[in-house]
Amino acid sequence: MPPPKPETPLKHQHSTTTATTTTLVVGYALSSSLLSIINKLAITKFNYPIILTALQYSTSAVGVFILGKLSFLYHEPFTFQTAKKFLPAATVFYLAIFANTNLLSYANVDTFIVFRSLTPILVAIADTTFRKQPCPSKFTFLSLLIILGGAIGYVITDSAFTMTAYLWAVAYLITITTEMVYIKHIVMNLGLSTWGFVFYNNLLSVMMAPVFWVLSGEYKDVLSAIGSNSWNWVDRSAIFAVALSCVFGLMISFFGFAARKAISATAFTVTGVVNKFLTVAINVAIWDKHASPVGLVCLFFTIVGGVFYQRSVSGSRGGQKEPVVAKLMDGRDGAVDLDDEKDQGMKV
Repeated sequence: MPPPKPETPLKHQHSTTTATTTTLVVGYALSSSLLSIINKLAITKFNYPIILTALQYSTSAVGVFILGKLSFLYHEPFTFQTAKKFLPAATVFYLAIFANTNLLSYANVDTFIVFRSLTPILVAIADTTFRKQPCPSKFTFLSLLIILGGAIGYVITDSAFTMTAYLWAVAYLITITTEMVYIKHIVMNLGLSTWGFVFYNNLLSVMMAPVFWVLSGEYKDVLSAIGSNSWNWVDRSAIFAVALSCVFGLMISFFGFAARKAISATAFTVTGVVNKFLTVAINVAIWDKHASPVGLVCLFFTIVGGVFYQRSVSGSRGGQKEPVVAKLMDGRDGAVDLDDEKDQGMKV
């Protein structure tokens, strides 16, 4: 009797690929669902938004640089010519993340998710108005109405409503919509790879941080805190929270892009939806910084509306290209967006 045939390399390769894909998806799910909560924890413990975001940018830029040197990924080398062309995109990205961080400083994670869910409405309007894209289909329009209805219900029932928080929310919506509709077009024309986008986005943001640190007056708060506490102005819990947010910021960029390549667009979108529910569930379970029961129901409707929206704009029909708004929003919870193709180089 002939000896048994050894396992074929193809089988072994398939097993390895499956394990790798599972690891990437789980890594993305965990980092995506926890990032907003960790950022909320970080800004609560360390209420210096510009320093916090600068540390996150630095971690991502250095992390991408090191991983590139180790051949784990590829990014274009830094050149002043490319940086000059990329600067408008990086500026709007910086403003969006700055508004996002301040929003989390004054509001809970649920409020952030609700306003983040409103971006498809603004992007759809801007896309139709400025880019002359076709009007949304009836199904898409219905899904946008569900999102809007859930958001309105949430605002009405928000017992923690503050004008400051909602002003930051509006600022975030304006900047993130601008980034999606206009700046993304500029970035695409530069021909950068995904990790090139992450590298330039974070590196230029680090360079801009000192300017905003002075203009915002945050440096006065820092100097005052240092002077009044004899340099003991940062405790261990704050250091841990900030470090954790920096690590997860880099993780979501890596796992977001890697998972997007490893699974289908539909599977990636479904994972993003599940991540939102996980974020809400974890947020409710670990502390009291969340919405009321009625507010959570309204939040649920905004997420469901987002699910319907993704379904209505996914794929193409009759050879028609997928709407720009769909491509910009797909999977954007992730990192850098281009996580989103980006979302995100971005951790928004």
